[in-house]
Amino acid sequence: MILLNTLLLVIFVLVGVAFLTLFERKVLGYIQIRKGPNKVGFMGILQPFGDAIKLFSKEQVFPLMSNYYSYYLSPVFSLFLSLLLWVCIPMAGFYLHFSFSMLFFLCISSLGVYTIMVAGWSSNSSYSLLGGLRSVAQTISYEVSLALVLLSFLFLIFGLSMVDFLKFQKYSWLLFLSLPLGMIWFVSSLAETNRTPFDFAEGESELVSGFNVEYSSGGFALIFLAEYSSILFMSMLFSVMFLGSSLLSFFFLKLVFLSFAFIWVRGTYPRFRYDKLMNLAWKSFLPISLNFIMFFFGLKFLDFSLFI
Repeated sequence: MILLNTLLLVIFVLVGVAFLTLFERKVLGYIQIRKGPNKVGFMGILQPFGDAIKLFSKEQVFPLMSNYYSYYLSPVFSLFLSLLLWVCIPMAGFYLHFSFSMLFFLCISSLGVYTIMVAGWSSNSSYSLLGGLRSVAQTISYEVSLALVLLSFLFLIFGLSMVDFLKFQKYSWLLFLSLPLGMIWFVSSLAETNRTPFDFAEGESELVSGFNVEYSSGGFALIFLAEYSSILFMSMLFSVMFLGSSLLSFFFLKLVFLSFAFIWVRGTYPRFRYDKLMNLAWKSFLPISLNFIMFFFGLKFLDFSLFI
């Protein structure tokens, strides 16, 4: 039963990712006053499948001087890790629900950095190595903010399971209690998933396309799927942590709105400068999240002392 549930989850996530790409292209199209994909199928609805067939049927090439096995396996592991993250989401019915799901999330999301690093290094190209280094530096910097924000809430709910978040928000969302932390979490999620306005790894003119310069066809498609799966997961996690999302509370509407917010930011904001990105992580987000940790810890301590 667990295997069947896991298989169903993976299939639904991959279909969701396929239509998220269509959603993004449509939204960006209307932001820029054009149609977006509208030829394949009714109103372009089959476009994701067309893209997938095109990508996976292209010839698979690899650089002559690359480290062959690392080069081929890093996109596979990247997708595997981003799909493995979904296991810790509390689902209705019989499922892999465990008590340390937030710890599991932190462990798996920090492993994602290694796949980027290996992908950038193994193709033995200066451009992809540069892109990989910048991407890794950015991801590690913002992981610190994510972990500290998460720690604040773990102090508050006094548990390590996502189900505790759902129980704690029965009457009021945590977003109302700590709007600044919600905003920090959202911005850090953008940086963590390498999205605009933090997509330096792929956006800089001298880096061509970041760590995935040498990837084409299937390898590129796997990296692409991993990135969009992470976007969906971070939207899901935001709605569980801040918007009290049990399955009965317009859960999927919140998820779609947050995914739309990722795209909205992409269509609206210009790219940051790299030094400003690092300043934001270490000089703004780090002190604020540390202060909030002390505040929540004090709040919990006061609660316990009053109870005693």
